[in-house]
Amino acid sequence: MELKKELKWGGSLLGIFLILYFLPVGTLRFDNAVTEALELTKWYAREHVLLCLIPAFWIAGAIAAFVSQGSVMRYLGPKAPKPLAYGVGAVSGTILAVCSCTVLPLFAGIYRMGAGLGPATAFLYSGPAINALAIIMTAKVLGFQLGLARALTAVVFSVVIGLTMAWLFRKEEQEKAANVHLPDEEPPRTLRQTSAFFATLIGILVFANWGGGDGGSGFFATIHSFKWWLSGALSLLLVWMIWSWFKRAELVEWCEQTWSYAKQIMPLLLGGVLVAGLLLGRPGSEGLIPSQWIAQSVGDNSIWANLFASVAGAFMYFATLTEIPILQGLMGNGMASGPSLALLLAGPALSLPNMLVINSVIGPRKTTAYVLLVVLMATLTGWVYGIIF
Repeated sequence: MELKKELKWGGSLLGIFLILYFLPVGTLRFDNAVTEALELTKWYAREHVLLCLIPAFWIAGAIAAFVSQGSVMRYLGPKAPKPLAYGVGAVSGTILAVCSCTVLPLFAGIYRMGAGLGPATAFLYSGPAINALAIIMTAKVLGFQLGLARALTAVVFSVVIGLTMAWLFRKEEQEKAANVHLPDEEPPRTLRQTSAFFATLIGILVFANWGGGDGGSGFFATIHSFKWWLSGALSLLLVWMIWSWFKRAELVEWCEQTWSYAKQIMPLLLGGVLVAGLLLGRPGSEGLIPSQWIAQSVGDNSIWANLFASVAGAFMYFATLTEIPILQGLMGNGMASGPSLALLLAGPALSLPNMLVINSVIGPRKTTAYVLLVVLMATLTGWVYGIIF
């Protein structure tokens, strides 16, 4: 046993030595990829941590601190009525304009509170995939047909993925449900107060990240022009709620729960963004993998082209709405319609940092099953869409 441990250490040190020895420092592509990795991580830290992740951490912490386990089990638990549980999970993305990383603290919060694996993974997929603004922008920029296909298939995806995950791991889910013993206690706040509190938190997250400030007109541009007034008003309302409805001990627990999610998720996210930038670069730039390889591989509607688009989208990081201009550029370079839809279905819902965090929440087996389901369903859907259209 001791020899095996020493050999493992020796092999690790040898691997690190060989990587450092043959590190291609000084070559244009490698140096550019390192720059892209750092630039993408800096951009992520500046644009998404303060306004996206931190509010999401506070919401996740509030779920753990203030939402009773009985409530979660009643609406999202393994024994909850399936139409209710999967309905809640599937339509949540129309409310939360979040990316594949911002949804993670919320997913971790409801899953650890006792939500069934099926409804929780339906929520995990729908959060970034069924973004109402993203659907509208897809139809406007890339065509009504592709926008409608994205909307319909994403809703179906979330339910099918959730049901399949629940079936694959049904024994574990049955054991989880059998071991849950719900305390019979009076909630400290009314359902109306709790709903108003979470609606305020979600409103701050949504309006603080509201897009549409491109000089255009219309409803979304109008909301964008008032986004900070709306966010500020909701923040003041939140302060009043905290002062009036919560005890000091509850607020301390809220902070502790929020910090626990931040400690677990932030290092994995930032590390994943760094690696994604190294391999693929930022939108419009290149990392170690040349972008022309991607463009050349998705020019037809073969199964391979759709699979490649799904896998490439799954490992890339797309901030909310950034998938649209990226796809617009790829389509301009000859990307076929099927792979375009495949990328839209896999890309916003998955990313390398997203996978790392999901693995820490539900484990490698469930994470592998979830990723494979998303990639395979996106591939087949894109292929069928390309045949029809």
